[in-house]
Amino acid sequence: MKRNIKLKGRLRNYMYWPMILTILLAVFNVPVYMINTKSGCVVTVFTVIYFIVVCLSYNYNKPVLVNELISFATQYGSAQKKLLEEFEIPYALLDHDGKILWLNQNFSEVTGKDKTYHKTINGIFPALTKELIQKEDDVQDVYVTMDEKNFRIHLKKIYFDSMAPESAIVSLEQSEDFLTALYIFDETKLQQYIRENEEQKLVASLVYIDNYDEVLDSIEDVKRSLLIALIDRKINKYFSPADALVRKIEKDKYFVVFQHKYLEELEKDKFSLIEDVKTVKVGNEMAVTLSIGIGYNAGTYNQNAEYARAAIDLALGRGGDQVVIKERDQITYYGGKSQKVEKNTRVKARVKAEALRELIEGRERVLIMGHRIADVDSFGAAVGIYCAARVLGKPAHIVIDEVTSSLRPIKECFTKENGYPEDLCITSETALHKVDSRTLVMVVDTNRPNYTECPELLTKTKSIVVFDHHRQTSDVVENPILSYIEPYASSTCEMIAEVLQYFTENIKLEPSEADCIYAGILIDTNNFMTKTGVRTFEAAAYLRRCGAEVTRVRKMLRNDMDAYKARAEAVRHAEVYRGQFAISVCPADKIESPTIVGAQAANELLNIIGIKASFVLTPYQGKIYVSSRSIDEINVQLIMERLGGGGHLNVAGAQLTDCTVEEAKQKIQNTLDEMLEEGDIE
Repeated sequence: MKRNIKLKGRLRNYMYWPMILTILLAVFNVPVYMINTKSGCVVTVFTVIYFIVVCLSYNYNKPVLVNELISFATQYGSAQKKLLEEFEIPYALLDHDGKILWLNQNFSEVTGKDKTYHKTINGIFPALTKELIQKEDDVQDVYVTMDEKNFRIHLKKIYFDSMAPESAIVSLEQSEDFLTALYIFDETKLQQYIRENEEQKLVASLVYIDNYDEVLDSIEDVKRSLLIALIDRKINKYFSPADALVRKIEKDKYFVVFQHKYLEELEKDKFSLIEDVKTVKVGNEMAVTLSIGIGYNAGTYNQNAEYARAAIDLALGRGGDQVVIKERDQITYYGGKSQKVEKNTRVKARVKAEALRELIEGRERVLIMGHRIADVDSFGAAVGIYCAARVLGKPAHIVIDEVTSSLRPIKECFTKENGYPEDLCITSETALHKVDSRTLVMVVDTNRPNYTECPELLTKTKSIVVFDHHRQTSDVVENPILSYIEPYASSTCEMIAEVLQYFTENIKLEPSEADCIYAGILIDTNNFMTKTGVRTFEAAAYLRRCGAEVTRVRKMLRNDMDAYKARAEAVRHAEVYRGQFAISVCPADKIESPTIVGAQAANELLNIIGIKASFVLTPYQGKIYVSSRSIDEINVQLIMERLGGGGHLNVAGAQLTDCTVEEAKQKIQNTLDEMLEEGDIE
């Protein structure tokens, strides 16, 4: 059989060269014959003898050479096999279905399987399924854990057509069959070092006492020191198991630093400090509340501190009494179940009023916009800012694209016939032509850029002011030069009414303007039954002095028959879920402002005994608008945030897309189930 083996390539050419030289000798013999015939005969005899010797030598040495080549190849293959057998990396060869064909010694030591084990790899590593091995990826890594060790398994396909390319013995067509080479890398130590490095990272946090001054004012002077000492003790005791460094930087502010490995325990505990500190009672009528901002996983320690600063600002902007954790672009919330305590001082309103006056004076014009599908509170706040700009002689325009039926009676009071500019209300398209670097863009009744009437306006100028009463989320208007966000306020109109009193002396409001602002307060407080405080009534009294007429406002806020019937239908078909949640759907047919009717229906459902929270879904313009309401037992803001929305503790909403009404109802029910199980709803 060995004689049938033919040499090829350079080795064959090397073996043929002696015979090729015979031709050269024959050619050389021609001129020798021409010179001397006898010499030519001698050379001819020599050439023949040379050719015979070369042929005999070739036939004799060829089998010897082939034997030597085969012997070398065999020894080389054995050496390779031995090296692979003693390879320091655990190695195995799998077939197309994941069955082990061959494994080396180290693989056997790691897995405890001997050479006779030819079952599927899934029996050793459940994560290595047949589907995974047959995936199209040529190279992939899988991370598994076995016997408290962490392994990285590297899989590489070896196709049959690449094993013997252009072989003279085996000829393979284009083949999709393959074997899988499996390598195991023990990364236990590496993962341990990574974990230790992660656990030792710095976590910076700020702890603020939300109502420090209010609590101290509610107790006797002699007990104030005791109250402060008890609060200090609570904070230090809570962070002591985390080996934290706690430093008091102001009378009501603390800076806390600890290692990242303790953060998980605090999160499991859901930061019980914010509830525990409320139990501090030494005669104070008001419970103490804390806000905590935590920042970590930044590139530097300074950046962690900046994250903590941003987190505490967000916690305060959401009403306090909660924890906000910021990790780069990810934000997590804890707490926030209690109502924000209203502050009796108006210092902040006066400071904001003075700052707003300076900003308007330094700009050529003012563009005011609220949220899409503007309601009475949004439009009333915009009218209040228009009045402020008018006093300073600056042109102002209200950006509004769609006027709903509920808003139309109020807007019709601001026509050219009543003495107002014809371009008082403009569309988004017109506003984009008017905006420039000298324009002040005023956002009212929302702090989320995607909810505004014209989000593009926010990119056209750097002069942006935000006035809002909703709790902040991670999606906020970026870099406003003035931001006044007070979650305790009943409405944005209440905030504007306060600001107008300090804006300039003897500012004059027309009765229609006072009516509009008053109507915004009336709607958002549900006729002064929700979220009303001392300052709410003071703002209403100021507007009443400016000429607001309750009867006139009531007539403007009346609904038409179709809207009233739709609200009644929503109440009639309401379903009670888990004995305490009312869920219903508001019909949107033949209604110009279905979302407002849905909000009214949600308020109506709270009048039913046993209902702690209501949810009304309104399909409108390709979206499903969810209006949620509660009285005081359920924080609907936390529920709506799970659905991508937000709002207040008692008034919140969300917008759902790419789902049907039934799917939206199921989402709400699933969210309620999850929060009840997690204890976020009691």
